[in-house]
Amino acid sequence: MLTLVIGASTNPRRFSHMAINKLIEHGHEVVALGSSKGFVGSVKIETDKLPFKNIHTITLYLNPERQMEYYGYLLSLHPKRIVFNPGTENQELFKLAKEAGIEVVFDCTLVMLMNNRY
Repeated sequence: MLTLVIGASTNPRRFSHMAINKLIEHGHEVVALGSSKGFVGSVKIETDKLPFKNIHTITLYLNPERQMEYYGYLLSLHPKRIVFNPGTENQELFKLAKEAGIEVVFDCTLVMLMNNRY
């Protein structure tokens, strides 16, 4: 299952950083997009909206205002699911995703992994 982490950070205190590490620990393949290049372990953080293929889940770590520029991009990837982590809840993107047939989850990726619900 390929997961795209949006809002990825090289800062180990950031939840996106923790999520990338936990996703890898749980055997998930991860790609990452952030505002600054770098790495989280072996995962390269991209700064360009690359046309990733076979994205199952997008997990968001961007506040709603910053998400707006990503709407078209997110939908173009045709993910099966978008996870809105705490603080990223966005009714506009929720509606767009639902209309596109994408499952929407308001939850915490870290908690989902810990409870085997990811």
